Amino acid sequence: MASRAHPNRLGIRGWVGGGRWGFERYLYTLHRITGLGLLAYFLMHIFVTSTRVLGPASWKQAMDAVSGPLFAVGEYLVFAAFAFHAVNGVRLALIEHGFLIGPPIEPIYPYATSVGRQRPLAVAVMIVAGVIALWGGLDFLTLR
Repeated sequence: MASRAHPNRLGIRGWVGGGRWGFERYLYTLHRITGLGLLAYFLMHIFVTSTRVLGPASWKQAMDAVSGPLFAVGEYLVFAAFAFHAVNGVRLALIEHGFLIGPPIEPIYPYATSVGRQRPLAVAVMIVAGVIALWGGLDFLTLR
């Protein structure tokens, strides 16, 4: 059996921890977590909505099961996760296509870094997502 060229010695800690990559690595991890959370919500939404096929009594029972203050907080967390995931996804798409930090350059020593250009964008993403989440939170509080 051949050994792996680059073993993963850090395990899950390496996936979650930012390590030397810093802030952008935390954004990456948060983007993954919010994506998985949104997927879980989507699957639960499909499951609850599919009870409508079984008749009005089944639909009422399913809706009663997912109503209450705990689920209202959960709905807000889904909204906040969506706000961050959407804004960060737009940032990632614009960076990937070279619109925000420019086209990639040939890696010639001394290596140029784009951290100085990406860090302000990452901070802006967090601010915009926070404003959207707070705005949505006020909406959740005033409508309930």
